[in-house]
Amino acid sequence: MGAYLSTILKDMKCFQFYVGDKKEEPKTVNSNSVLSTSSVLSDREFRNSRLESCSQNASDTSTESRGRSQFPSLSDRPSNLRVFTFSELKSATKNFNRTTKIGEGGFGCVYKATVKSGEDSVRKIDVAVKQLGRRGLQGHKEWVTEVNVLGVAEHQNLVKLVGYCAEDDERGIQRLLVYEYMPNRSVENHLSARSETPLSWAMRLKIAQDAARGLTYLHEEMDVQIIFRDFKSSNILLDERWNAKLSDFGLARLGPPEGLTHVSTAVVGTMGYAAPEYVQTGRLTSKSDVWSYGVFLYELITGRRPLDRNRPRSEQKLLEWVKPYISDSKKFQHILDPRLEGKISRSAQKLSIVANRCLVRHSKSRPKMSEVLEMVNKVIEASIGVGNPEPPVKIVEPTSPESERKGKRRISDTKLGEGGRLVRMWSTKLINTC
Repeated sequence: MGAYLSTILKDMKCFQFYVGDKKEEPKTVNSNSVLSTSSVLSDREFRNSRLESCSQNASDTSTESRGRSQFPSLSDRPSNLRVFTFSELKSATKNFNRTTKIGEGGFGCVYKATVKSGEDSVRKIDVAVKQLGRRGLQGHKEWVTEVNVLGVAEHQNLVKLVGYCAEDDERGIQRLLVYEYMPNRSVENHLSARSETPLSWAMRLKIAQDAARGLTYLHEEMDVQIIFRDFKSSNILLDERWNAKLSDFGLARLGPPEGLTHVSTAVVGTMGYAAPEYVQTGRLTSKSDVWSYGVFLYELITGRRPLDRNRPRSEQKLLEWVKPYISDSKKFQHILDPRLEGKISRSAQKLSIVANRCLVRHSKSRPKMSEVLEMVNKVIEASIGVGNPEPPVKIVEPTSPESERKGKRRISDTKLGEGGRLVRMWSTKLINTC
């Protein structure tokens, strides 16, 4: 076990984001329109717009720089992560019993467990244990990236990684991640039409603010820049006080060093969220996250997912659908989530203006996340009186005892998904071109 653990740690050390040799750039796909690019791309266009090379290492190129430099490995930096033994996590999850399972995602299964606090051996804390599945869509490199990023990035709006486990046992290689437990699941869950706890407008504004703070920290407040690359509502989790925190950093990349304009990577992400220039060329910048944040703001406004094949054809792509309504104050109310109550149209319009700034086609014209956060703060300041950011209340339908029994059964049949979100949720498609 010791030999394998040292190999894993060595692998973590070697998994660096670095500047490599320049690769031949693919032809870009022409696209018009400011608001329609990412969502307007068809599934086929999205798949065909990948890079010819699917190298997992980031190669940074720029016409403005002649030199090449190597990024420091995040694993070289000190971290407070705990190293758990497999037997410890096996015991905490009751041998990974299905009664403790709270979800399943691309990485593998997620279990709720209770472990001893590292600071106090008597006190116990609730955690979410994510186990890498043998057939998982995400693999070892994503596991290492998660450990590297969350081992050094610490912010109130990022999900805390408590520790990890890397061992051999009779069943083979074991890779696990241990997170703080997020009892209120994902924002995606509460925006779903099936949700019995719809979010108030004031709560949505607070979530927008929290998410912007998290991205601002990653982009601008660390001594290295981290690009999330998979920002979406299912990766924004809510803690016991309903604070929003970014999660799932397996696809994260370090941003380009000073003098370089972008990082060239394989095109990965989620349909409907990825920035058009990244989809078409593989050139990744922090402005790609800004685009995804703009899409997310329209999710909060409309209560709709970015891509929904279950709707009429004209309404399947969120950014296409909202475009005719956003410039007319009288028509704007037609795109508001019908579950929202009160006079919030004016406030929502102001938030849509922020979203539009994020969704400018030319990436260099989009604001930085610190500027976006400032705009969101102003929307919140101007929205005093539209309600308090209180936790959502589950909708109770006072009907017959029989319907109440059905309701209870419906709740018990619903399980939480990866990171605390519902399994029966929106089916956003994961894109990985490799």
